[in-house]
Parts: sequence; structure tokens; C-alpha cells
Amino acid sequence: MSRRVVGITLDNLEDLPKHCRGCVFWELAPHLKEQAEEFGSTELEKEAWVSSVLLEWGSCGRIAYSDKLPVGHVLYAPPNAVPRSSAFPTSPVSADAVLLTGFHVLPEFRGGGLGRMLVQAVAKDLTRRGVKAIEAFGDAQALDIPEQDRTCVVPADFLLSVGFKTVRPHPRWPRMRLELRSALTWKEDVEAALEQLLGTVSVSTVDPASVGQRA
Repeated sequence: MSRRVVGITLDNLEDLPKHCRGCVFWELAPHLKEQAEEFGSTELEKEAWVSSVLLEWGSCGRIAYSDKLPVGHVLYAPPNAVPRSSAFPTSPVSADAVLLTGFHVLPEFRGGGLGRMLVQAVAKDLTRRGVKAIEAFGDAQALDIPEQDRTCVVPADFLLSVGFKTVRPHPRWPRMRLELRSALTWKEDVEAALEQLLGTVSVSTVDPASVGQRA
């Protein structure tokens, strides 16, 4: 069984689970999200958001595959491209950080290191681009709630387990931060960790310029 991580593009956006493909919790302000849900245009809005961020900023997501099966994904972007971020009581996100937003691993593939692999792939990409940190809003109560009733916010316990630290506490929505070290150090640490955890893993990226040409 081979595992690989690739950049999200408009070509593979359909590989996201259907409920994630049509989720615009992070991508739209709350009132616009309600309108999109009412008119059934959430998938179009998701595609428009990904297209805009790819063109204006660059790579904004990763998908993990087990053989040819998409088993997990992560999305991230500058805070000013994520309208929902300003609605949290622990905002704003630090000026030197990129915000981790959507994050999902198929239930049957959890516990095998895929979540950590996705975070490390994001860290590697952003370190190479000169970003100093990743921040995320965590849900401190997620593990006490049935999965079908959870929000689109990453469980705080998971973020802690992969190296995030709380920078602004809150009983429900703490803001958390992962400092990124030098590209060389991250490259060595990521490759060593992935080899130890999963065996040989291919982590590839997509040239944002080629996406722009397609769009």
C-alpha cells in the first residue's frame, strides 16, 4: 500500500468527500454561507474560493491518497482569505501566520499517522515559502461531541498532538500555533518522521503557475 500527498488543484477538488466538497464554513462569511446553502451553490463557492486563492496566493491545500483512494485532506490560506476567521472570540490570527482551516481524514484511516503526515506536508510547503508559523482555531470540546454533530473546526487535542501550542486560551475555541523552523531542518525532520511512521512516502507539490494557466 503506497501513500502520497499532493497539492489540491481544481482538477482533484472532486476527490474531497462530498460533505467537505460542499462545505463553505471557512470560505464564506456566516450570512453568505447561509445564502449559498439556501440556493444550493456551496460547491460552486468552494471551487471559486480555491481558484481565487491558488491564483492570488498559491498552493492552499493537500490531499492524501492511499494507493488511488483519497483518504484525507487539509486546506490553509492567509487569514484575510478566510472570512470565518474573524468570527472567533480568539481572533485575529497573527500577522506572520497562515491559517489552517478545513481538515479531514476518513474514519477508517484514522490512527495511522495520516493527520500528522498532512500537517507535516503543509509545514514543509509553507517553510519553503518563507512563512513563520501555522495557526488554527481548535475545538476544545470536539471529542465530547458525536462526530456527526461536530463543527468544521479541528479538535484542539489533535492539534496539540502534532505540535501546536495554545497562544490564546478559550474554553471552546482556543487559538493555537505551530512555529516553523528552517526549511532544511523541517525537510530532514519531516522525511525522517514519515519514513519511520509510514515507510516510503512521496510528498509532491503543484506549481501554482500551472494552475493559473489552466484557470
